[in-house]
Amino acid sequence: MNSSFPNPQVSSSVGMRSASYEDGASALDVGAILGALWRGKWIILISAIGMLMVGIYYAYEVATPRYTASAVVALNSREEQVVDLNSVVSGLSADSSVVNTEVEVLRSRNLMGKVVDTLDLTSDPEFNPQLRDRSIMQRITGQVKSWIRSVLSQPPQTQASGAVLGATEDRSARDTATSLLLGATEVRNIPLSLVFRINVETTNPRKSAAIADTIVDLYIQDQLEAKFEATEKATVWLTDRVSELQVELEEAEASVKEFRSSIDLVSREALIGLERQLKDLRDRAEATETRRDEAAARLATLESAGTPQEQVEALGDSQLEQYLPRLDEPQIAQAFETRLQQIEIRTRQELQRAENQLNALRNSATELETQIDRQSDDFIRLQQLTREAEAVRLLYEYFLSRLKETSAQQGIQQADSRSLSEAVIPGGASAPNKALIFAICLLLGGIAGSVLVLFREARNNVYREPQSLEKGTGYPVMGQVPLLPARRRKDAIRYLAEKPTSAAAEAVRNLRTSVMLSNVDAPPQVIMTTSSLPGEGKTTLAMALTQNFSGMGKRCLIIEGDIRRRVFSQYTQDNDSETGLISVLTGERSLSEVVYHMPQVGADVLRAGKTGTNAADLFASDSFSEVLRAAREQYDQIIIDTPPVLVVPDARIIAQHVDAVLFVVRWDSTQKGQVSEALRMFESVGRPINGTVLNQINPKGMKRYGYGHKYGAYAAYGSKYYVN
Repeated sequence: MNSSFPNPQVSSSVGMRSASYEDGASALDVGAILGALWRGKWIILISAIGMLMVGIYYAYEVATPRYTASAVVALNSREEQVVDLNSVVSGLSADSSVVNTEVEVLRSRNLMGKVVDTLDLTSDPEFNPQLRDRSIMQRITGQVKSWIRSVLSQPPQTQASGAVLGATEDRSARDTATSLLLGATEVRNIPLSLVFRINVETTNPRKSAAIADTIVDLYIQDQLEAKFEATEKATVWLTDRVSELQVELEEAEASVKEFRSSIDLVSREALIGLERQLKDLRDRAEATETRRDEAAARLATLESAGTPQEQVEALGDSQLEQYLPRLDEPQIAQAFETRLQQIEIRTRQELQRAENQLNALRNSATELETQIDRQSDDFIRLQQLTREAEAVRLLYEYFLSRLKETSAQQGIQQADSRSLSEAVIPGGASAPNKALIFAICLLLGGIAGSVLVLFREARNNVYREPQSLEKGTGYPVMGQVPLLPARRRKDAIRYLAEKPTSAAAEAVRNLRTSVMLSNVDAPPQVIMTTSSLPGEGKTTLAMALTQNFSGMGKRCLIIEGDIRRRVFSQYTQDNDSETGLISVLTGERSLSEVVYHMPQVGADVLRAGKTGTNAADLFASDSFSEVLRAAREQYDQIIIDTPPVLVVPDARIIAQHVDAVLFVVRWDSTQKGQVSEALRMFESVGRPINGTVLNQINPKGMKRYGYGHKYGAYAAYGSKYYVN
């Protein structure tokens, strides 16, 4: 029964294809995206054209024309001044921070407010929304607000509160006009230069030029006013400072003069002379102190000597040395004693005189030190007062010269900028930029159409090409049969018979070849066709396949396995016979008695017949196996048309008795989930299908989806081989 299954080569090839699909599934298929966009090119084109029409309507009917005028102003990086006043009012440098600062000055609300006041832009409806014609909704809102105020019975405004309210409204209108003017003004610094371009865009060309020129004029005037104001402030401040410094200088000089008169006249040379005298006194005191010490030492030695010999040795006097050997003589002894007393008296006198001189020298040195210290302090104080007076004098002279320079500079100041080009009244509108609007609309329309196409493609849940069918099912696609140009079932069979070289006939012939070569060693004899749901063309395909086998001279039998529906009568246009397969299964008739030959197909047909018994039970019986066994002996090929898998279980039961199962999938119709569920039901009973057939392919639809150039049954080059 199940003698014909896909051979290992076919199975391995399917597995390899499935693996390759799975490996590439995660990668972004750019070709598939481009193909989907190409298939939806008309949707994209219509979307782009629609957005373009919207852009055209906006550009010509809705948008208000706006005109741009440009004025050019340049910074002066060097100033020619009569007097050097850089420290008071300096010119602008060419530093980038200065350039950026000037750009912000040109865009400042202060300057724009002056422009609003100069041109009275608060009276212009373009810059004062309160003056514009209000819409119906705004009028209704205003009336509602007035009604609410009346209901709340607000107290009447006093004259003072009304004046405050009016001032507030005027300020609000000025602020609004300033903000709108800022939005209409663009200030750009030309790269690598000190030149600024002021662009003003309004609804009136003359207004744009007037505003641009006014901005430049007020900007230059503002610079001059700033310099005049700075110069005036500097003059006032310098005048006050010079007066203060003059008073300080007079006070400092008076202090020096008063201090000089209150002290002895001192100088650096006199202090040096006094220091020399002090050094001399100190040297003399040291010498006197030495003599005093020597005299005191001799006197002490003399007083400590006990014998004449020791006294002579202590004094070292030559006369006493002469008397010493003759002391035994009274006269000599008397003379020795007298001489000794004289020397002692003279030594004491010398000691006293040295002591007195030392005290006198020390007193003189102390007085001289005191005098030097006092005069040094006076000299230092005099120097300090003199330096302070000199510092005040220098500062006074410096500020006095700056005051004279500032006074001379007033009235000859130059602005840091100059106008290079006045604004020219524009001859045409600068906005809206119609070309840009059209380009953006085309781009947005194309993007919207592309998104729509890709979204529709992403939601596609049907099969349109064999690769996706093989990838989704894991089974090979054995045939691709185009949609037959026939409205009735019998017309489809007649078309295949009359057009044997048509694309449809060749597609059926290719299907037959694929089925027979699926197992070269044991070609399938019993083949069944089934599908997920009704209406997928499996019965017509079974008829066509039977007709094709009969054309090869084979004895063929087609069995109507769909007992519940019984549509074979629509191919023969005769009444549905009550006898058929059911009669054979019940034993009422033999197989040869109920089959009849169908000339349109060229094969014998076994109708289903009518019965009240459950069809699944009949196909599961041994009688059905016996019928197929008998048919195998009488016919070369047996084709069984079975019911849809998802509707009744008949197909899964019949599949247990056939050699090959062809699963029909209707092109661009059968849902992927339905196909997966039907295949799972076959696999659940241990009988997977042998292959799929992509049926009822619409050639025009394939070309519309962008597949028409790929596949032979409906490709452009197929017209040279097929006669339809």
